[in-house]
Amino acid sequence: MTSERHKTYLDAAREAILDVGWKRTTLTDVARRAGVSRMTIYRAWPDMQTLLADLMTREWSAIFAAVPAPADDEVTPERVGTAITAAITALRANPLFRRILDLDPELLLPYLLDRRGRSQQAVLDLLTPRIAAGQAAGRIRAGSPELLARTVLLAAHGITLSAHTMADDDIAEQELVDELNRLISKGLAP
Repeated sequence: MTSERHKTYLDAAREAILDVGWKRTTLTDVARRAGVSRMTIYRAWPDMQTLLADLMTREWSAIFAAVPAPADDEVTPERVGTAITAAITALRANPLFRRILDLDPELLLPYLLDRRGRSQQAVLDLLTPRIAAGQAAGRIRAGSPELLARTVLLAAHGITLSAHTMADDDIAEQELVDELNRLISKGLAP
């Protein structure tokens, strides 16, 4: 299977999930939307969970890749905070993420409670060496770069998934995102 076909199938799955949600989307529906046989889709993914994992990895990775990350020689705590909160803002605005969060939030639980997903690992793979570079330049505090990166990611999870639960007439969601930016910046400062 070519990568272009794979992209077409994932696009069809994305459309289906946006239309009816994940619970009501089947591999048969994805095949119909992609204009291929059901067996073609089954050859690529044995079940919807596997397809969804690939779709989320593609979608979230594209968001993270679009966020300007500081070059190794430009890493500062403030730039790390800005990059993380820009990624959170973009993710929270993503239609697929919104649809999953609104209709099927339990799909995200395994990545919060049971295991690290590929998208989370991709963020860590980008963030950890940048933190290490900032440490080498004396701009980020000492400590395990892996520990700092994982802690930043865990803090980002809360704002990404739950900011709406803490927002009200007194505190806007964006204020919570901005405060996370300050926390990251101050927490990584030497």
